[in-house]
Amino acid sequence: MRVMLALIFLLVTIGVYIGTKKLYTRYPYPFMLPLLISTIVLIILLLVFQIPYETYALGGKWLEMLLGPAVVALAYPLYRQLSMLKSNFIPIVTSVSIGAIIGIGSGLMLSKWAGLEQELIYSLVPKSVTTPVAMDIATTIGGIPPLSAVLVMVAGIGGVVLAPYLFKWCKIVQEIGKGIGTGSAAHAIGTAKALENSEKEGAASSVAMTLSAIIVSIIGPFIVFLFY
Repeated sequence: MRVMLALIFLLVTIGVYIGTKKLYTRYPYPFMLPLLISTIVLIILLLVFQIPYETYALGGKWLEMLLGPAVVALAYPLYRQLSMLKSNFIPIVTSVSIGAIIGIGSGLMLSKWAGLEQELIYSLVPKSVTTPVAMDIATTIGGIPPLSAVLVMVAGIGGVVLAPYLFKWCKIVQEIGKGIGTGSAAHAIGTAKALENSEKEGAASSVAMTLSAIIVSIIGPFIVFLFY
């Protein structure tokens, strides 16, 4: 019975995503992003049919197993764009470092301004890095790992939705600049979107995502210890 439920929810998830992707192809607006719309649709389905998340997750875990190979696959565009990355090494490292610091600082300042409890504040610190790393950081500094995972998803989707408007407003047109910004702020979700735009932008975003995870892992606990 559990296997049957898992298979059903897996097929529903894939079907919803394929449907939203076709919708996005027809109406390619940032707020029609397949990941955003499919997430909303799945939440509505779970609420309407009163399906517990734990039951739905039986099938979702099968998709989680593909995250590892998907991340490893990002090495291919990195390899193809290796010369570009080498020639822009210092600007990339500098910009990602600044982005990581701003990502941590903005989360701490906003949460402190809102008067949140320390446990919630610690959960916000790793919001701009990929989910596995964010959960490990949250565990280390005393946050709530599942909450950090949700915040990572919100940051990723929000970053991808708002990125086109911010790039246009700030007049950022270079592929490397867009990739670095997207990867630093929207991690894996942003990198997936950057790869849709171009291989060069995707490679830059992949590097930014990886460097950001390393930098936040190092300075995140230090900043929390320093100010809290």
